[in-house]
Amino acid sequence: MLAAALLSAALVALPVSARDLIVRTEAGNVKVVEVASGLQSPWSLAFLPDGRMLVTERPGRLRLVGADGTVSAPIEGIPTVHARGQGGLLDVALGPNFVEDGLIVFAYAEPTERGARTAVARARLDIEGLRLHDVRRIFAQDEDPSGNHHWGSRLVFAPDGTLFVTLGDRFHPRERAQALDSHLGKVVRITLDGGVPTDNPFATRAGARPEIWSYGHRNVQGAALHPQTGELWTHEHGPQGGDEVNRTRAGLNYGWPEVTYGREYVTGRKIGEAETRADVEPPVLQWTPSIAPSGMAFYSGDVFPAWKGSLFVGSLKFQILARLELDGGRVVHEERLLGELGRRIRDVRQGPDGHLWLVDETEGRILRLDPA
Repeated sequence: MLAAALLSAALVALPVSARDLIVRTEAGNVKVVEVASGLQSPWSLAFLPDGRMLVTERPGRLRLVGADGTVSAPIEGIPTVHARGQGGLLDVALGPNFVEDGLIVFAYAEPTERGARTAVARARLDIEGLRLHDVRRIFAQDEDPSGNHHWGSRLVFAPDGTLFVTLGDRFHPRERAQALDSHLGKVVRITLDGGVPTDNPFATRAGARPEIWSYGHRNVQGAALHPQTGELWTHEHGPQGGDEVNRTRAGLNYGWPEVTYGREYVTGRKIGEAETRADVEPPVLQWTPSIAPSGMAFYSGDVFPAWKGSLFVGSLKFQILARLELDGGRVVHEERLLGELGRRIRDVRQGPDGHLWLVDETEGRILRLDPA
C-alpha cells in the first residue's frame, strides 16, 4: 500500500481572474479553464468526433456541449430515470463504430415496481435533431432493492468491442457482492446488443450470472483501460476507509464485504474478517481515510509531457484531483491537485486535444486543464 508520506504537500494558488485558476503542480503551473456552466448535477462526459461533448445530468437530461461552452437543450428520448439519492442518468459512452452508426450507450437508475436497478441502454444519436432514436435497454441488474445508493454505472468499451459495466452493491444487500448468482457488487461484460461473450469467466458455470467479469465490489465509479496493456482498471468507494484502485481481471474476487479496509459509518468497527486473504485480489492502492473517488483517466497526451503515463482520479469528499504515477502495476507516487478549487470532481477525461477535462459537480461546470 502507498504510505501517507508519498502524498504531496498542499498546492499554492497564484492570483487569477474569477473565472480561471492557476495552480502550481510538480509539472509546472496549470490553468483551470471554465468551458461550460449552468449544468445541474453533471455526472459524465463523452467526446464526439468533432470535439463537442455529450454531458449527462443526473436528474435525467443529456446535453450537447460545444467547445465554446454552448449548452444545448435536453436531447429527447432518454427513458424515465430514478433520480433520487445517488441515482439518475449516469455514464455515457460512444459505441465502437459511432462514426458509421451513431450508436451511444448510457447507464441509468431504472425505476421498477419494487425499487430501482442499474440499467444500460443503447440508442442512435441524431445530433442535429437533438433526439435519440431506436432506444433499447440492453442490460439491467437482476435485483432491484429499495434505497438510493451505490449504482456504479461506469461504461468502458474493450478493444474487442465488448462493454464493461460497473455495478454497485446497492448499500444494504452488500453480502450479495460475493454471490455469483447476483449482479450486485459486480463488474459485468456484455456485447453491444446485450449478449454474453462466450469467453466470460462464468459464462458456463451453473448457478452463476454469465455476464459477471469480476465480483466483490462495493461501488465502482471509475473505470478506464490501461493504454499499453488494454487491461481494465477501476476504483471503488469504501466506507470511511478502503477506497480502492484495482486491476480488474476476469473471474477474480475483490473482497467486499468480507475482505476490506473499510469501517462501519456509525460504529467505526472494521468490516469483514480481514484486510487481506489468499483468494482475494489485493488493491493496487487503497485510501484511508476515504477520498470518495469518481472518474478515472490514464493520461497519454502530449500537452503535459511530465504527466504521460499517470492515472488521474477525481475526488468528491476531498475535492481534489489525484495524480498517480505508475511503475507497471504499482503506484509509486501520488500528487494531490486542485485542492484550492474546492469542488467535487465527478468525472475525469482525456480529450482528443490532449488536455484533461473535468466535470465539476458542485457548480455544474465543465473544466479544462491547460499549461499556464
